[in-house]
Amino acid sequence: MTGSDYYIPVGVLAVALVAKAPYFWRSWHSPMCKSIFVLLAASAAAFLFGAPPTIDRVNRFTGVPNVSALIVYCVLSCLSCGSNVLLIHWRGGPEEVLRRHTRMWIAATAALIVAFCVLFHLGSVPIERRRDFDTFYANTPFVREMIVLYLTAHFATTALVAIRCRRWARELRDLQAEWTQRGLLVLVVAFGFGLAFALLKLVAVGARWAGTDRWDALSTDIAPPLAGLGAAMTTMGFLMPAVAQGAVSRWRALHRFRRLQPLWSEIRSEIPPTSPPPMPWWKPVERRLMQRETDIFDAVLRLTPWFDHTTGTKAYAHALAEHAVSRRARSEADASVLARAVIQKARAQPAVSPEQRWTVTSTEDSEDLVDLSAAMLLSPHVEATRRTTAVADHGR
Repeated sequence: MTGSDYYIPVGVLAVALVAKAPYFWRSWHSPMCKSIFVLLAASAAAFLFGAPPTIDRVNRFTGVPNVSALIVYCVLSCLSCGSNVLLIHWRGGPEEVLRRHTRMWIAATAALIVAFCVLFHLGSVPIERRRDFDTFYANTPFVREMIVLYLTAHFATTALVAIRCRRWARELRDLQAEWTQRGLLVLVVAFGFGLAFALLKLVAVGARWAGTDRWDALSTDIAPPLAGLGAAMTTMGFLMPAVAQGAVSRWRALHRFRRLQPLWSEIRSEIPPTSPPPMPWWKPVERRLMQRETDIFDAVLRLTPWFDHTTGTKAYAHALAEHAVSRRARSEADASVLARAVIQKARAQPAVSPEQRWTVTSTEDSEDLVDLSAAMLLSPHVEATRRTTAVADHGR
């Protein structure tokens, strides 16, 4: 992997951190928020400090040969801890249990980092190694123990999280939580890459103990890309459910907003003057949809005195005979009544007596409201009602 192979993920993760900054600011008290921040920040730091050009600069800046290896070990340990804590809070449970498990992982990670620092200080690593630190110093006292401790801990924690993700994904199979399940399956693959990374490193280190360097390529050439891919997929797996569900929710809201356009255009003249003007397009679509639905409900209430029962009964009978579907027939009848009421009220025609009023029911259900809007645009019975009403008023 070249420098750019490391720095491109750093840039992507930095953009993600900036994009999530408002969320971090608002919800910093939440353990889930802190875990997501640690996950993104540690992933970015792992790529940044693992890049060969950065290794060279850090070693020169500190004046300590190979200190960048120690930094990478500590950062990756924080990444593993953040992944475990995030998974714990993601799944949920009693608050006291969550706090206890979180403290346990943080304490274990802190102890691991302290052990790395102590062993690194006791060892001797005078020759700078940008790519093959693990294998080059595999037989160096204290440093050898640091390397084995890091790889063993990484393998164990990664295997544990992978098993937990797999079990949870199976539990969610029948609970209609498809995006959460997909995210968990991505995490299983991601942690599988992490397991392969640690295993390849251990094999290469073990080969050095056996007196051969023929297996070094496993550590220097094959393992790093697997670690990079695993870190990227870990971030994606944790963020996928929230991002995907949010995107699906916004898409559905936008789709519903557009489908309500014909109905909203029909009754737009009856929106109360006190109602706020339509929000601009850059406002959240959920808020725009809520405003549009509120405008529709307010306008329907204002038009209620002009809902003619005869018009509704006639349109319903014709639509039912044509489609033989009562729900669709009801939508077309309600749309016809609304279209007539708009014309009658605009021309100051007398209201219908309460005994002769049609009750519009298509505004009571979310899907019925969309069907009502479609009927307003497409139903020939609605158009026929408009023409009949206009002719009748003209005759008067």
